[in-house]
Amino acid sequence: MAWYAYCIGEKQAFPELARHRKPVPLDTVVGVSGNQVFLYPASDLAVIVSEHNPSENLNQKSGIDHARVIADCFQHSTVLPFRFGTVFNDDEALRKSIRSNQRQFLTNIEKLRGKTEMHLKIFVDDCCAKEISKHLPAEGVGREYLTSLRENAVRQRERQTRARAVSFQMHRLFAPLDEEVSCRLTESGKMVLDIAHLIDRKCVERYQNKFASTSALMRDCQMQVSGPWPPYHFVHRLTRGNATTSTVPAAAPAAQVVRVPEPAAHVMA
Repeated sequence: MAWYAYCIGEKQAFPELARHRKPVPLDTVVGVSGNQVFLYPASDLAVIVSEHNPSENLNQKSGIDHARVIADCFQHSTVLPFRFGTVFNDDEALRKSIRSNQRQFLTNIEKLRGKTEMHLKIFVDDCCAKEISKHLPAEGVGREYLTSLRENAVRQRERQTRARAVSFQMHRLFAPLDEEVSCRLTESGKMVLDIAHLIDRKCVERYQNKFASTSALMRDCQMQVSGPWPPYHFVHRLTRGNATTSTVPAAAPAAQVVRVPEPAAHVMA
């Protein structure tokens, strides 16, 4: 029997496993393709899985279901999410992978215990937007071409400086335990900063209050916040650091593989 894997949690967080050595149904949760979700005991860990037919196609709805199961388990335990689409061919493959990486998983759970991820999305007017229409000459040679290259490099540095300044300001205001930041340009001429902050779960309300006051002050930006989430980005970072020793499909953000919709975010101009 093939198993579709959602995440790894702490066995002690699920009382259903106290007297069982075999997979136990998690009755309140429905998995990918409507399949029953099970708690699969593995020493001090619980692997959240569902039965899987390899002929089934995984789609956008499957990605949403994958994220929903992880979010539900996150209400009970620190979790290490698996990548969307992780499948173990049988019981032996599942046990072997967990057994060979058990120390790493336990270490990662300990590092992330009691923590959650908040996600900021910040829209900033591009400081170089008026100059974007200048294209490189088609022939790609000559003084005009070299001048355009230099101008593009200057614009890129200006954008990076602006993005770093906003990111630093967010770090100073929210004081997270850890963070992951990415920046991109939109077709509408805005820069978008995606910032994942790792915080203590007990500080979520304080974080949301800080967001409300910060977004009211930053009139030159549009800000959105969502969360609390399982620590997707930071599981990825921990796993990436141990990539040379891991033989199991990396426990990492499902959202990096399939774009799943976030809960309604607070939006303030």
